[in-house]
Amino acid sequence: MKFVLPLLLAANLAACASSVFASDIVIGQSAPLTGGNADLGNDIRKGALAYFKKVNDSGGVGGSKLKLVTLDDKNDTKLSGENTKKLVDEQNVVALFGYASSTLSIPAMPTVKDKKVPFFAPFTGADTIRKQNDFVYTVRATYADEIDKIINFWGNLGTTRVTVLHYDDTVGKQNFETVAKSLEKFGKKPVSVAIQRNAEMIDTSIQQIIASDPQIVVVTTLYAPVAQMVKKLKAANKQYMVTSLSFAGASQIAKALGPDAAGVSVALTVPTAKQTSIPVVKECTEAWTADGNNEIMSVTALEACIAAKVLVEGIKKAGKDVNRESLQRSLSAMGRVDTGGFVVEFKPGFRHGGKYVDIAVIRQNGDLRS
Repeated sequence: MKFVLPLLLAANLAACASSVFASDIVIGQSAPLTGGNADLGNDIRKGALAYFKKVNDSGGVGGSKLKLVTLDDKNDTKLSGENTKKLVDEQNVVALFGYASSTLSIPAMPTVKDKKVPFFAPFTGADTIRKQNDFVYTVRATYADEIDKIINFWGNLGTTRVTVLHYDDTVGKQNFETVAKSLEKFGKKPVSVAIQRNAEMIDTSIQQIIASDPQIVVVTTLYAPVAQMVKKLKAANKQYMVTSLSFAGASQIAKALGPDAAGVSVALTVPTAKQTSIPVVKECTEAWTADGNNEIMSVTALEACIAAKVLVEGIKKAGKDVNRESLQRSLSAMGRVDTGGFVVEFKPGFRHGGKYVDIAVIRQNGDLRS
């Protein structure tokens, strides 16, 4: 018996140690996995999962595995808010990650602020979300950065007759005003065509675009209105240059339009998946393939993968027993982080570290050309 008891005690201690070692670091996400913006939501989720799997396959972080829990919000703001409460209160997440827009992020803010949960890498460049509270961290450039890049590019080519397709809400109107401000340097004013969010593109809006006689249509909506607009304009024998903010998703536009997407230009907040000479792109595309994805990695999935890498760096620096508070401290003090050709920088009082903006043209086969 004197030999059995020590063995049982050792076994119990080993079991406890194993239980602690195998604990999960839970990250929460509310995203549109079904509904009108499902392609975007699923790409964000899959890009993050690819990187988390890479980390887990290498032993995790401090022996703990990363676990992404995603709840479907169907692109509905009410569901987004409800999902956030479930993730925070029931799943006990250490961070929230990759919400698909500012409108889906805003309903999460009361819970984020009340429970002090790091809210990491929402897929939006809107000022609205950046000004919410001290727990929001972004890795992408602002819409103002994107708009300046677009207007300067086309304006310097003499293309200054601009019509803006935007949502008839706070963020949409802010985007229109940013275009207007950027166009001032060329002595021009844009024309506004406002549409309802989560609604079909109506013929009245198409007629407004045609009546404005644009050289170029700048689109600040999701990919569905872009596709509907291009198709309806083509049916009316009216074709204009079209350029979109990254919000729409270059890959999603190409998928929705097929060959009709050729010539549409899109702002990018990360490189394309084919730019594998950039170390982080190579790393993420390899992780993407290793996770069983057969299709080409979209820029949305790539952005999610890069964002996941930055978050993991923060988790690593948060200490042995990572929690919301330790992660918040870690992220705020990270400083400059070079993920391998894509740089972000966080510091106390500054939580919005990405500046990368490029413009790509969609080819007939759906590829992107910078």
